Amino acid sequence: MVDIINPLIDSPPSEVPLINAPLVRVIAQVRFPPILSIEKKEFVGSFQEAIRDKYPILQPEKTQGFILDPQGKVQSLTQVAWRFVDITGNWRVSLSPNFVALETTTYSSRSNFLERLEDILTALNENFDPKIIERFGLRYVDRLVGQDLTDISSLVKPEIAGIVSADFRDNIRQSINESLFIVPDEGQQILARWGLISANTTFDPDAIEPITEPSWILDLDMSLSKNREFSITALMKEAKQFSERLYTFFRWAVKDEFLQRFGGEL
Repeated sequence: MVDIINPLIDSPPSEVPLINAPLVRVIAQVRFPPILSIEKKEFVGSFQEAIRDKYPILQPEKTQGFILDPQGKVQSLTQVAWRFVDITGNWRVSLSPNFVALETTTYSSRSNFLERLEDILTALNENFDPKIIERFGLRYVDRLVGQDLTDISSLVKPEIAGIVSADFRDNIRQSINESLFIVPDEGQQILARWGLISANTTFDPDAIEPITEPSWILDLDMSLSKNREFSITALMKEAKQFSERLYTFFRWAVKDEFLQRFGGEL
């Protein structure tokens, strides 16, 4: 049993691999000042070639956003996002004029994810040479359903289970908690959301797909919003640190029974 008192500063525990982990999505995103050439397909080809061996399927997508003009009027903004997907459909790279992201629904290990992230950052650097990073974020989403949802009070700590562990749980349709934690290290923060969502609903359709039954979500998102020089070495150091800190928070939140339930050996 690992005794974590403060998950924001305590040392990361040793990883306990979970054979049947309920981890449904992991996302890493790097935001930078807009590079307009990324919208043009003639400039994206070399980036595609650099990663096409692992992500051979290209799915261009137009995204809609809004900006305020100097007069304070809201104007719509259409951007192209290039989606590069692996042959299984489980890994995706997204490239837009102001961010690159890596996401997966089949996370196997921290080392594998970070290795893939470094490959994407290398391709970005070699083809578009971003000078500045505005934000780096790493996000892990776990989801419990069925009997695991019924047993929630025995799987996670009372502080996290909350009202969902009450005797009248069957009468609760939705209960989402959100907390913002400041990590005492250069402005890093963790946005944690957890709780029960009803069938066919979601609080974030881009990351948490609606499903046909109620589920309990643990959504941990760590980020640093700060302008700094683009450096693959520095970014990979941040990514490793973020993954360790989020894992520490996860291990603080769950009980040993959670680890054992999903195939961990203690």
